Amino acid sequence: MNNVHQLTTASSDTLLTDAPTLASSAMLVEVNISSWAGRKKDKRASTKVTEDAHAKKGVANVYKQLLGDCDELSALRGCVTSARSMHSNMTMPWSNSGLRLLPTAQYFKYTEAMSQMQNEFESLRNKFLTAYNDTVVDVQLELGTLFLREDYPTVESLNSKFAFRINYMPLPDVGDFRVDVSNDALREMRKEYSDFYSKQYNVAMNDVWTRLHKALTNMSERLDYSGKEDKKVFRDTLVPNVTAMIELLRVCNVTQSTQMSDMASKLEDAMYGVSVVVLRDDNTFRAKTKVKVDAIIKTLPSLDI
Repeated sequence: MNNVHQLTTASSDTLLTDAPTLASSAMLVEVNISSWAGRKKDKRASTKVTEDAHAKKGVANVYKQLLGDCDELSALRGCVTSARSMHSNMTMPWSNSGLRLLPTAQYFKYTEAMSQMQNEFESLRNKFLTAYNDTVVDVQLELGTLFLREDYPTVESLNSKFAFRINYMPLPDVGDFRVDVSNDALREMRKEYSDFYSKQYNVAMNDVWTRLHKALTNMSERLDYSGKEDKKVFRDTLVPNVTAMIELLRVCNVTQSTQMSDMASKLEDAMYGVSVVVLRDDNTFRAKTKVKVDAIIKTLPSLDI
């Protein structure tokens, strides 16, 4: 079996010639999260606004926050946002349908993290449903004449609007077409899927390089100041955002690219002993760290970003 062509640049022209290697090193995963928006258009108010303004019908709409500033619903929305962000950060893009590439090396960590998010979602959903009826009563004063009881579903109906599902599926081999078509048609299908495989592989790898580029350029910019200028403010996450890329480069290296593994080692060496505290207090160390970061940036694959 031929080895996979290593990705020496981030060009979309790079071809993946040994798809089964990728299929054995990664899987596909999708996350479907649904929740109740708690928001609704008020047709009467919308009509009144446009009429009072002597405007054309439909140019302005009034949307009601049905529960006002409901803490329980806000917490639930925050959980959904965090879960989707975590899913995106721990996987790589694969298709427009929502499927993402999950390296097998990342599987257990991903499963543990997403299961915790799923449990938190279910706990917050239950708290929201418990508080729902009382919140509906309390919000009537806030909405005034905008309040319409028919806008509010029952607790039982609401429960069905919340869902958190994680689906895993294998990454098909390029040659795994089990259809009854002519040999010529089968060859064409395999070629088209092989081209798709190659393109999506490069999209996935480019995503990793793009994340690294963003983290490093942000660090470089934050460390850039002369002795006559005030230090630029940066958050405590500046260094962790970069060091987290070391693990990402390794777990996402599904085809054992020497370029990606070398980059992980180079980054690990550059970040050894680097902390936010030292960067803030030691001007010399800060300048030396920026030099190292800039040197790594120059060795990154050229990306269209």
